[in-house]
Amino acid sequence: MKSITINGSKREHVGKVAAKALRNAGKVPCVIYGGEKPLHFSADELSFSKLVYTADAHTVVIAFEDGNKIDAVLQDIQFHPVSDKILHIDLFQLHEGKEINMIIPVKVQGTAPGVRDSGGLLYRNKRKLTIRALPKNLPDFLLADISTLNLNDSITVDDLSEETFKILHPDNQVVCQVKMSRASMSIEEDVEDEELEEGEEGAEGAEGAEGGAEGAKPAAEGGPDGKKPEDGSDGKKPEGGTDGKPSEKGSDGKKPEGGGEAK
Repeated sequence: MKSITINGSKREHVGKVAAKALRNAGKVPCVIYGGEKPLHFSADELSFSKLVYTADAHTVVIAFEDGNKIDAVLQDIQFHPVSDKILHIDLFQLHEGKEINMIIPVKVQGTAPGVRDSGGLLYRNKRKLTIRALPKNLPDFLLADISTLNLNDSITVDDLSEETFKILHPDNQVVCQVKMSRASMSIEEDVEDEELEEGEEGAEGAEGAEGGAEGAKPAAEGGPDGKKPEDGSDGKKPEGGTDGKPSEKGSDGKKPEGGGEAK
């Protein structure tokens, strides 16, 4: 892991008054824990910029005026609520044979096929993870390879675990995943709704065609308009003349007896 060297001066006086005087002089009061007893010292505020204002993880080497050096890691930091100036820093001393907890950033590598080909989005659920390891085994970052992630695939804590350190999170904790974007989901829902409506309209059209075929049968049995002919139910012509009036002949078809004309 990368290390930053900070020049510090041991504090002879502790307390609110001495700490305020240090801050007014542009220095930061600090304490190193983890040794035989807490060690109070001070350092320039600007010397902590590469340690505090970065996403990378670093260890710290505190170099004192007497030539003594102490390896440590950042444990806690306090900022002014208005000016954001550093008010106080707590460090924890490192020991070669003693494990320590540290927050390590997670970096992604590659391009997910679910993002490139399917229009999905990469969601990074955890950008930092807390691990426990010996100082010599502390990694600079945890690498998550997303080059094989398709839609709805994910990388969990178990996928990032190694033998040299232990990740202090559940094994099924999702670190990053590829999911469909909200815009794509809404478009897909609209397409499904349109297909459903088209299917319903097609079913209604088929039912209407069947009803029309059934209604055409009575019309074929009768006239063109579906009505029966007026000249009898059996379709035969009425007796008599062609115009429906009785013939001048008798009922037996003969002329009446007598003169030539009937009076």
